[in-house]
Amino acid sequence: MKNAAAIACMFLDIGGVVLTDGWSRAARKRAVAYFKLDAAEMEVRHQLTFDTHQAGRLTLSEYLDHVVFYEKRSFTRTQFRRFMFAQSRPFPEMLNLIARLKAQHGLKIIVVSNEGRELNAHRIRKFKLDAFVDSFISSCFVHVLKPDADIFRLALDIAQVPAPQVVYIENTPLFVEVAEGLGVRGILHTNGATTCAKLASLGLKDCDVAPDAAP
Repeated sequence: MKNAAAIACMFLDIGGVVLTDGWSRAARKRAVAYFKLDAAEMEVRHQLTFDTHQAGRLTLSEYLDHVVFYEKRSFTRTQFRRFMFAQSRPFPEMLNLIARLKAQHGLKIIVVSNEGRELNAHRIRKFKLDAFVDSFISSCFVHVLKPDADIFRLALDIAQVPAPQVVYIENTPLFVEVAEGLGVRGILHTNGATTCAKLASLGLKDCDVAPDAAP
């Protein structure tokens, strides 16, 4: 039988852990420069609408209506979407590490992530996340955003694993704190090497290749 304290499930953030952030401040700055947009106006409009978009209550097209295409532009909606989607990059060694740990330790892998539906779907397909992830508790699907504890409660219900047997890898301290408040064991991800060492201390050993450092 498994030790009661043994890790049986991993909750996993996507942006900043296994991939770059999907639509970060840095990505928006690149968009402003590339498309010659008003940076201040775009950022205000983004802040007013993005949580609603990530909660699945505003489509990407509607988000862009409010943030970019509220006036006539010299570029198309397709061109802007293509630029947005192109900002995502993988951290290959972290992706490989999680896949190996799942195979070697029989882990359930549950993504708990704040993302809009269209970008989320693109990233799942593009980087083949569904090859090793069992369930996606994405804010756009469940209409709850981190740091609301309900998103973690929902993930625990779906995982059907006791909270002390779950480890959560996340690069935002507040989100780690909320999960730990429910009894989940949190790892604040800053780079691959330290995360790998913390996983090993929990009995999840496999560090054949040093993972990529997070940006």
